[in-house]
Amino acid sequence: MGNMGENTKKESIVNQGVSFKQIGPSESERRKWLIACGATGGAAAVAAGIPFAVSMAPSEKAKSAGAPVEVDISNIPPGGLKTVEWRGKPVWIVRRTPEMLESLDGLDSKLADPKSARKEYPTPDYAKNTHRSIKPEIFVTVGICSHLGCSPVSKFVKGAGSDMGNDWPGGFLCPCHGSTFDIAGRVYANKPAPDNLEVPRHMYVTDSKIVIGRDENGEA
Repeated sequence: MGNMGENTKKESIVNQGVSFKQIGPSESERRKWLIACGATGGAAAVAAGIPFAVSMAPSEKAKSAGAPVEVDISNIPPGGLKTVEWRGKPVWIVRRTPEMLESLDGLDSKLADPKSARKEYPTPDYAKNTHRSIKPEIFVTVGICSHLGCSPVSKFVKGAGSDMGNDWPGGFLCPCHGSTFDIAGRVYANKPAPDNLEVPRHMYVTDSKIVIGRDENGEA
């Protein structure tokens, strides 16, 4: 019985490892296949092919994970943050207050890439501005640090009450290795993170709805 199980395993068609190297059927299995085809005709061939085709097709979950995501932003209060999932990543949508936007003034000399010019995490042209957004008050960013993939935390409170120092203007902190970002996701100079937080391609459907993962140029 043990040998029969081993032979059956060896004769199966399997996908092996990350390279998905396919192991073909043995000669005995080929003969069985020819006999089966001769006995039952084309219908049997189609039926036999269905399980393999289905197993190779992406699942509904996998397809939805890569699709653009529509988000209602009408319920985000001023100073609030909403998290949604896109392609398995957390995406933050922040409704910034006028005070938050004012905190961006005069920071350029303290930032590693104030103009979002680096190309490792390309910033869409419509977000290559100080506030890194289409509309100044709405900021959309991927909540993953560009250093080692940790998720930063929001530190919106300014000054001494933030535990970030008296001169902290508000922004984000990556607790893993101490990288800090302003309220537009721009990384401060001399920090472990090599790049700003990513701004995904997005667009407005209405004033209260946005789509993440698609813009006028197509899907990301």
